[in-house]
Amino acid sequence: MIALATFRLAAYVRSHRVYQAFLLALAMLAIIHGNRAPRGAEASVLTDGAILLIPILAWAARSLLDTEPDRQREMSAIQVGGRAREVAAGLLAAFAACAAFSGLGLALALLLGVTGTPPSGVLGAALVLHVLAALAGTALGALTSRVILPSPAVSIMLLLLGFLAMLLISASPLYWLTVPLIAWMKAANAGELLGQAPQLAAISLAWCVAGLVAYVWLRRGR
Repeated sequence: MIALATFRLAAYVRSHRVYQAFLLALAMLAIIHGNRAPRGAEASVLTDGAILLIPILAWAARSLLDTEPDRQREMSAIQVGGRAREVAAGLLAAFAACAAFSGLGLALALLLGVTGTPPSGVLGAALVLHVLAALAGTALGALTSRVILPSPAVSIMLLLLGFLAMLLISASPLYWLTVPLIAWMKAANAGELLGQAPQLAAISLAWCVAGLVAYVWLRRGR
């Protein structure tokens, strides 16, 4: 399974699809961190960067999972000993790609986006949020991949609509019905990130896991 995940990551890089997400991520981060935030605003900068990267991470996960042709995916399932292992390898590879881009976002935020070193608690919360962003991007990208949605137009549209739905719902009192993106940003802007991080992280993790489980369920027989 690890070998298949590595193979898919290598294929993603060799196909040059990786540069689509890479250039989008660089453009987004350049806009976000065009000016350094003043001291005391580190939580807001780190949080906003993680949230706004999610659609790009989803794009990266979707592109990676779509790199392998359908017939090759079927052969991979046979070679690794079953569809479950093939699905797990795909998700592992997608999460690795998303984690790399998310790590790039965090590194550039610390280098270019903040004036001083963030407090250890804020940095820890930001690290957790960037991991959750990678998970959310993996789940959203997997659910809009070709094996689930064969039409590229429908796939891209639902990926963007899915992210917008997260934003809209998380801006309401029913933020717990989705990954609470706006709730994260509000907590950071209000200086309450550390106090609300455990609750928001638990909700985020639950919905990321639910999305991944839904993908695994939809992949049965595909």
